[in-house]
Amino acid sequence: MKDTTVASLDDVLERILRASREQDPVSVEAIMSAIGERSFGALLLLAGFVVLAPIIGDIPAVPTVMAVFVFLISAQLLANRRYFWLPRWLRGRSLKAQTLQKAVGRSRRAARFVDRLLKPRLPFFIAGSARYATATACLIIALVLPPMELIPFSANIAGLALSLFGLAHIARDGLLALIAFVFTLAGIAALVYGFS
Repeated sequence: MKDTTVASLDDVLERILRASREQDPVSVEAIMSAIGERSFGALLLLAGFVVLAPIIGDIPAVPTVMAVFVFLISAQLLANRRYFWLPRWLRGRSLKAQTLQKAVGRSRRAARFVDRLLKPRLPFFIAGSARYATATACLIIALVLPPMELIPFSANIAGLALSLFGLAHIARDGLLALIAFVFTLAGIAALVYGFS
C-alpha cells in the first residue's frame, strides 16, 4: 500500500473520488490506499464522512461497520502502531462507486468552505499525549455507535465528532479537537436520553 499525506478535507474527498473512478464497487482497502495507511486523521475523517453522509450513513449496518473500523484504528494508535491493520473482511467491504461519487459531490462545496476555516492552533489539544485522548474518545464513539443506529440522529452526532477529530488532526487544529470532544459528549447524552 502506498503511504500518502493529506493536506485538507477537500484533498481527502478528491482522493476518495479518484478511488471510486478506478474501482466499482469501491472497497475500504482501495480508499485506505488512496488516503494513506498511516493517516489517523484521514481515516477518522473517512469514517465520520461515511456515517454522516445521508446517502451512505442511512444504509443499515454501515454505522456498525464504521464502528469496528474506528475501534481498530484507535486501539492501534493507542498501541503506537505506525501502520493501521484491518481484517480482510473489513478491507473488502465496499460501496457502489456511483453512491460514493454522489456523496462526495454533494460535500465538495462545504469541504472547501470548512478548509478555509481550519488552521494550526491550540497544539496542546492535538499533539503528543492529546492524540491518545482523541483515540480514547474515538474508542468510546465506536462502542456506542452500533446502538446509536436505533436512536434517530444520534449516529449523525457521532459521525460529526469523528469528522471533526479527523479534520483536527489533518489541520493540526486543537480548537476543532476541543469541539469534537464536546460533540462526543453530546452523542453519548443523546444515546442515554434516547434509551431512557
